[in-house]
Amino acid sequence: MSRIASTALATTGLLGGYATGRATKKRPLAAVVLGAAGVGAFLLWKKDAGTGKAVALASAYLVGFGASHPLAKKIGAWPAVNTVTAGVALLSLVLGGSKKKAEELS
Repeated sequence: MSRIASTALATTGLLGGYATGRATKKRPLAAVVLGAAGVGAFLLWKKDAGTGKAVALASAYLVGFGASHPLAKKIGAWPAVNTVTAGVALLSLVLGGSKKKAEELS
């Protein structure tokens, strides 16, 4: 897989989870979107970058989700979601790369 696929899943989870919750007014449905995309991204990160980086990226995903709530009180809901999503996406692109390259070098 590629960094793009895992990054796309992570951004879909954060943006799509919020959009689902806002559109349906059903937080459990938003949690399903957030959770399913997060698990998918984790599995791709684990395959592509290894367990350690996958755990770090999944932690960033969850921290970003949590941080968007207090941030929304300061800058608004969509700007907060967009900000944390951009941060998680950037981390995913930087850290979510192939572990095979590192193995090939050694």
